[in-house]
Amino acid sequence: MARILIFGGHGRVALLLEPLLAAQGHTVTAVIRNADHEADVAATGAQPLAADIEALDVGQLTNIVAGNDVVIWSAGAGGGNPLRTYAVDRDAAIRSMEAALAADVLRYVMVSWIGSRADHGIAPDASFFPYADAKWAADAHLAASALDWTILAPGTLTPDPPTGRIALDPDDGGAVARADVAAAIAATIADDTTIGRTIRFGGGDEVIGHAIAG
Repeated sequence: MARILIFGGHGRVALLLEPLLAAQGHTVTAVIRNADHEADVAATGAQPLAADIEALDVGQLTNIVAGNDVVIWSAGAGGGNPLRTYAVDRDAAIRSMEAALAADVLRYVMVSWIGSRADHGIAPDASFFPYADAKWAADAHLAASALDWTILAPGTLTPDPPTGRIALDPDDGGAVARADVAAAIAATIADDTTIGRTIRFGGGDEVIGHAIAG
């Protein structure tokens, strides 16, 4: 069993992931920005840790990461404010990678989005551009790092019930239930063949564990 640290621990995917990991016997710490959300996280079986990752430097993040076996980045600014999007989705994410290296916690799973590519095609004047730009910068930094990384890149997230199945590299927008994204993260942690890979997926017909296996 592993000690797993989740950044963005009160996000909608993370709240579905935490009970899955706890049920598997992992020790889960969920980093949250708002201490008022501690009870929500504790109810999943995870240990809440209130910290403003936007404000923490690499050294402070290293102290949080140290002692864990796996880091999961599922945090985000939530859009709307370009400066904060860059501050969280790019800058804080990159600092967390540097912290993981400093703490010698090499397994790192990034929750990204299906369109995160250098040629994402989002116009610079579009409201979505800061998110696309920030996520690609973070993903590219991670892929160039010495971490044992996996980038999970789901399509459009939906509140649908879990199916336990996905499809890789879908041709459409890749709509997928958040619950299936959570299951894919859990399966990724258990499967070292996912290391060094970007896995783009949406809803589909292939069992999650089979779909992500290298």
